[in-house]
Amino acid sequence: MRFLLKYLSVAVLLFFTAFPLYSGTTGKLVGKVTDATTGEALPGVNVYLENTSFGAATDIDGNYLIIGIRPGTYTLVVSYISYREVRVEGVEINIDKTRRVDVKLQPATLELGETIVVEADRPLFRKDLTSTESSVGKETIEALPVENLQEVVNLQAGVVNGHFRGGRIGEVLYMINGIPINDVYSGSYALEVENNSIQELNVISGTFNAEYGQAMSGVVNVVTKEGGTKPEFNLSLYAGSYLTDHDNIFWNKSLAPIYDMQFTAGGPFIFFGDKLRYFMSGRYNHDPGYIYGKEVFLPTDRTTDFLLKDQPEERQFMSHGKMYQFSEELAKKLINDAKAVSMNRSERLSGNIKITYRITPGDKLNFETMYQKRAWRQYDHRFRLNPDGDYRYKQWTINNSLSWNHVFSARTFIDVYLSYFYTNFKQHVYEDPYDSRYVVKERLQDTGANAFVSGGQQMWQFDRSTLTQLFKSDLTSQVNNNHQVKIGVEAKRHRLWLHEFEVLPDQPNRIAPLTSFQNNKYLHYPFEFSGYIQDKMEYEDLIINAGLRFDYFNPDAVVPENFIDPGKSPKKKAESSMQFSPRLGLAYPISANGAIHVSYGHFFQTPNYFYLYTNPEFDIDPLQSSVSPPPQSLKNTIGNANLKPQRTTIYELGFQQQIGDLYGISLTVYFKDIRNLLGTEVYQTLEGIRYGRYINRDYGFVRGVTLDIEKRYSAGFAVNFDYTFQVAKGNASDPNNAFLDAQANKETVKQLVPLNWDRRHQINASLQLGTPQGILASMIARYGTGMPYTQASRVVQPLVENGGRKPDEFTVDLYLYKKFNIGKFNYSFFVKIYNLFDRLNELNVFRDTGRATYSTEPLYFGGGRPRGLNTLEDYYIHPEYYSQPRRVQIGVQVGF
Repeated sequence: MRFLLKYLSVAVLLFFTAFPLYSGTTGKLVGKVTDATTGEALPGVNVYLENTSFGAATDIDGNYLIIGIRPGTYTLVVSYISYREVRVEGVEINIDKTRRVDVKLQPATLELGETIVVEADRPLFRKDLTSTESSVGKETIEALPVENLQEVVNLQAGVVNGHFRGGRIGEVLYMINGIPINDVYSGSYALEVENNSIQELNVISGTFNAEYGQAMSGVVNVVTKEGGTKPEFNLSLYAGSYLTDHDNIFWNKSLAPIYDMQFTAGGPFIFFGDKLRYFMSGRYNHDPGYIYGKEVFLPTDRTTDFLLKDQPEERQFMSHGKMYQFSEELAKKLINDAKAVSMNRSERLSGNIKITYRITPGDKLNFETMYQKRAWRQYDHRFRLNPDGDYRYKQWTINNSLSWNHVFSARTFIDVYLSYFYTNFKQHVYEDPYDSRYVVKERLQDTGANAFVSGGQQMWQFDRSTLTQLFKSDLTSQVNNNHQVKIGVEAKRHRLWLHEFEVLPDQPNRIAPLTSFQNNKYLHYPFEFSGYIQDKMEYEDLIINAGLRFDYFNPDAVVPENFIDPGKSPKKKAESSMQFSPRLGLAYPISANGAIHVSYGHFFQTPNYFYLYTNPEFDIDPLQSSVSPPPQSLKNTIGNANLKPQRTTIYELGFQQQIGDLYGISLTVYFKDIRNLLGTEVYQTLEGIRYGRYINRDYGFVRGVTLDIEKRYSAGFAVNFDYTFQVAKGNASDPNNAFLDAQANKETVKQLVPLNWDRRHQINASLQLGTPQGILASMIARYGTGMPYTQASRVVQPLVENGGRKPDEFTVDLYLYKKFNIGKFNYSFFVKIYNLFDRLNELNVFRDTGRATYSTEPLYFGGGRPRGLNTLEDYYIHPEYYSQPRRVQIGVQVGF
């Protein structure tokens, strides 16, 4: 079987490199040219896009067709002997979409020989839209108060905090220029494209064509900018801070500055003309964070009296190596006077360079390198008075890609891609496990319940990397005016390496042997192969997208043969998997500016590789819990390389209508049936120790409606409004639920309950305003009903999982800017305010009250002081339960 697959792969690759191919990074332009006086079709008319190599001649019926156009805004030039030339400006091309521009030519006379210039309106209705998707151009991104790619994605209907139409996190395929950039370990995108590099962002939240795989909920495809025919440069600088009245929650009184520097540059290389062009960008962002702790304790401090002595006034404690006698006044003074330390700060450096070489009019090479380095912290409430004892996170990522585009004819061309993706992630307190500042983990137990730790640090070192090498080739051929056929293949070889271990300062070697649960290490080389065929059939009254996809996966791992003692059990090779998935979408125009669409598809996704390989030695620890558990996995769970692909079946019905020249409306109804989701099966060893193994057991469904209303920019303003109603239910939100229930001696849920991200109502609205004085403004308002949570058992009986609802969320962001020119330079001054009204949105709540602002639990402690330095009231103020407070940024931009 392996030899057969190898030879089959080689044969398929040779076949596709012998014929023209296509990828989902370009669009198509069609239309008809007629005589303005007689209405007769004009054959042989010259039609081309200005400053590009794209062009065509009309056929005998006056029709023209241009394929393979990069997304962007172009000027269409139409010229013919004895007729006046027509220039159509502002022709917008979108990814995978057909734009129609019909032109009427007027006969030329001696008096009227000049060129006719017309402006093309951006269509608010797409005749060939067979599923829900949105295209966001660079102009829209630049005009909105958004800082990164994810903020733009979250503005799309059906997307709730990264969850596409009720799916779990990690079910979305992220692509840059048609190349997947998901980190297969976690399913997340490890390389974030900066907004200043985006030419167009295409977000598919409904069904998607067969060319897209390894996703169950959606696709995000980013096309980056290329260098133009003229030199250009842009520099942007801004600074700001968090300005909030809620210092009692965030302890943020320092007003530490946020600062950000960005640049872009592009154009032709000297001496090469327009054949060799470049585009580059860079960004450095420093965010001090908004949640602060106080450095009252150091990890090396040691205090035992908090637990040994019952009377607070009898206790002594250590702070910065010095012993103090406890008193309430002293405790308050030490906390107030201690150094404030940010506990959720972040720093990011990123850049990319893209070189485009037009070898011939029919051959183009693109080489692009993208780099990103991040360092950040995540708030852990226990460490608020000992912030140096918590984890630090670091990650750096690079992606190199080479693409070749060759045009065989006006109707056929090829795209071939090679890419190298690498990311490395580290998590630790001190980078060196032999650092003398490490102390034993028992220091984390020097305080009691509801008290911040008074010493110690997190104990684990975590280091992993993912390397993905990709070959991809896609083919398109406009067989005739009705059929556009695409065929493609993709092969990916991964290298996943991981090493995690607990630092043991009281042991001679400080690191446990690999046979111990406290030390895990693996290296795997999984392999993926896929192929698809897609036919886009375009008729006057019907558009059909039909396709079939094949996926193959080899996990390169072993699994235990029995589960009584999985660590010592004989092992066998994990099985490979393969499946076919059909896709179908239809669009039926019901008027000149309206259409309905119906789509259906089966979507498969290999589980995140974390669940395949976690706990590689299958070690089971007799202790079910630990004061310092593994940082990325749940203790006493093991991976399963025999996991099958998760499956979603999607049905969608949609309607879109353009009303006049200014308004557009779309309405979509969808249903998702989700099977083979990850869950855990609970086993028990001969010694009676419980552990969990990941299996395909969870299920769910999603149904919903989205409404989108758009008003084109005119009379000084533009509006976009979208509303989502959605019900997302399943038997579990977390794959670990069954194992966690077993540990708590609870019965696992056997009914469908609201998922953690089940937001019933979501509204996004954006407004853009312009004034005669050149001052521009844009505003984004978001409203969402509360997410579900599980109430405390002493509040509600019988207890129903996710039976309660958190408070609603509401946020307004504002962007003000003024543009002007001095000579050849253009300038812009701007102000961005996020969370304009400094609203405390409650993201997490106490289970007894359903609010983040208060809890009745302190009443059960009689109002007494915890066995620590803090008061009970201080401990029940959780800053991580709230959304980000008001953030103000002021900046300047200059360019040419």
